[in-house]
Parts: sequence; structure tokens; C-alpha cells
Amino acid sequence: MKKLAKLVKELEHDLLNCVRCGTCQAVCPLYNITKQESDVARGKLALLDGLIKNLFSNPDEVNKKLSKCLLCGSCAAKCPSNVNVVEIFIKARIILTEYSKLSLFKKIIFRSFLAKPERFDKVISFLEKFQFLIFKKNKKNHQMSLFRFIPSFSFIKRRSFKTIAKTPFHKTRYARSFHIETGKLKVAFFPGCGIDKIFPGIAIDSVKILKHYNVDIYIPKGQGCCGIPALAAGDKTTFNKLVGHNIDIFSCEKFDYLVTPCATCLSTIKNLWPSMYDHQNKEKKDFLLNLSAKALDISQFLINILKVPDIIVNKKTATVTYHDPCHHKKVLNIETEPRELIKVSGHKLVEMENSDTCCGMGGTFNLSYYGESSKIGKIKGENIIKTNCSVVSTSCPACMMQLFDILNEQNVNIDIKHPIELFSHALLNNEE
Repeated sequence: MKKLAKLVKELEHDLLNCVRCGTCQAVCPLYNITKQESDVARGKLALLDGLIKNLFSNPDEVNKKLSKCLLCGSCAAKCPSNVNVVEIFIKARIILTEYSKLSLFKKIIFRSFLAKPERFDKVISFLEKFQFLIFKKNKKNHQMSLFRFIPSFSFIKRRSFKTIAKTPFHKTRYARSFHIETGKLKVAFFPGCGIDKIFPGIAIDSVKILKHYNVDIYIPKGQGCCGIPALAAGDKTTFNKLVGHNIDIFSCEKFDYLVTPCATCLSTIKNLWPSMYDHQNKEKKDFLLNLSAKALDISQFLINILKVPDIIVNKKTATVTYHDPCHHKKVLNIETEPRELIKVSGHKLVEMENSDTCCGMGGTFNLSYYGESSKIGKIKGENIIKTNCSVVSTSCPACMMQLFDILNEQNVNIDIKHPIELFSHALLNNEE
């Protein structure tokens, strides 16, 4: 424990910035549900302080409390002392994981599969072929699936899933570099795992739009995960391998911007790749800083760089509300561009109450703490329903999966679309 206390002491300077004012209580979606001090940022920072002072005999319990966090950044966004809570928690998880060692299950998932993109793609492709043995179609919503064999008394029995797409984006004809002409803007395209393997239509629509506006597209083969699942679990080894892998393939060509339709990937690339990647190679570090500066959400690129034209004449308009992904609004201050894209698509945008509160997904938080996740999601679902919308839009594939589940649970027929899907269908009139 003394050794661990010495390691955690590296975070002491950051911890001192927290004045324990309690502002985080008012904005923490988890605390709003549980009312437990250990579930709010102030409580977790106090636990880390206790580790430094060697007040605990069981670091695993502290690690469990740290893991029970959405990493949504609500506390950091509202902190009057500008404490970078999310980064502190990630660093603490890395320290505790290195001290206690990664579990065998996580080691297999992260280091044997996720860290090796080619193998990971093959495993996902294999699972897609046999997922029907695990899941069955949801009779209420055929876009979703349910577990087949979970006992009826389990809360997981009613849980709905978006299953793996039959054809991932990287296997479609759209997943290739596209050259228009010399002198045109050139973008590198990073779809991210969730879009590549579960929502490939979003990536396809993105490529169609970029081609429509005569943009050169660079889509290197063999892209890996951005690394956030491993980093959030404290596995920095896998994170470093994935970042290094992506640096190698994206540095093969020059481009003006890196564009992604995934809010979480964008946040990771812009903030965590430069700050958390360990490597002594100065060229790689410089590349990451440069990449961070020119990484954009697809809506930012279309609205701010291409300056897409005024409202499109859309024959199939809808009433749309927008859910702000935490990694957009709270971390990157991206708010107006996705909404502008929806408006340009000819749809009527109606704001929901608390559009920027977390939906409760939080990546693996949803798997480990589904009870709390669904309670947070229920509040979001109720706010969506109040708008009387026919479509809810969001820029994060993880949020989309959560919204599918919570709206299905509330038995409402509301479509869930990425802003780029709405824009693509309006611009291209659903034509190839």
C-alpha cells in the first residue's frame, strides 16, 4: 500500500485544485440517481487523497468506486476550479490497474484482440455470423435484438441491443481513398469501431457527402480502435499500441483535416492521444499535436469549412430533437454545428429539456452498472418524448445504442439518426 500511495502521489497536485465545493453534485448524472458521495467527483477525489495518505487497506475497493463513473465530463465542465476530473480518474485507473494487474478477461479482450486490429476485425466478423445463437429479434422493434437464454428474472432479459452489422464499413466499396483532383481539400476519414461495425451506414453517408462536395478522401486500410475502451479500463499498454498503430497508417499521406462522425473518437484523438500516449519519438508526438489541431467532427467540417449551402428542399421533413453527446458539448464545446446540419437538411428542430445531460451509456459503464445506466437513460427518454418528435438525433454511436434501448423500453416509436444521415438523405434524396 505504501508503494501504491507513492504512485498515486503523482496526482496530488491535481487533487489539491479541488476545493470540495460540491458543484459536481448538481451536475453528476450518477449522483442524481444514487445520492452517494462516493459516486460524485468530490467523493472519488477524496478516496484518491485517502490512498495517498495510506488510509485504506484494500485498493480494489477504491478502484471499483473509481470505475463507477460515466467519464461524461459533466463535473469538469462546471468545475469553478477547472479541475480536469476525467483525466485524473483515467490516470488513477491506470495506476491502480498497473498495481493490481489487469484481470485475465480484460487482458484477453484488450491485448489479444482490441490491440491487434486485423485480428479484432476477424473476431467481430466471426461473431456476426453466429450472433443469432445469442440474440433474437425484438418483436416490438425489429431493429433491436434481445438475449435468448438469460433467465426471465434478470434485468438483462428486457435489454435491447443493436447487433453487429452484416457488412462492416471497412468491407464496403466506400472504404477506399478517393482522389478528385490536385488542389482540392483532402481529408483523412476515421469512422471508429462503433460506426464501422454497428452503424456502417453513417460512414457510407459521410463518404457520399464528401464525394458530392469534391473532397479528396484518404481512408487508410487497417485502422484500429481509438483506444478509449482500454484506457478507461486502465490498460495503457493497449492504448499505446493502438495509438502507435494509427499514427503509422495515418502518417503515410498528407491531408488537411482528419474527419470523424464519432464524438468519442474525436475527443480521444484531440485530447487523449497527445496527453496520454507514451513514446519518446519526438516525430510521433509532433504528429499527434498536429493531428489534434486538424481533427474535426464531420458536422464541423461541413458547416465551418465547406460552408454547405442554405436549407435543402426536403420532401420528407420531420420534427427532430438533438441529444448532445458528452464528448461533444462538455469536452469539445461542439454544439451548434450538428444542429445547423439538421436545420440545413430541412427538418424542424425542437430542443428537448436538458439536451446536454448524459444518456447513461458511458461505454462499459452500461455493461457493469446497467441498473444505474437505465435509470439515467429513462430521464433522457422522458425528455425526448416530451418534444413530440418523430426523430432523435445524436453524433455518437454509443449514445445511439443507449437511445435505442431506453426508447424501446418506454415503448415509443421514435427513429434514431445521426445528423449526417439526415443531411445525406436530404442532399442525395436517398439515391446512390
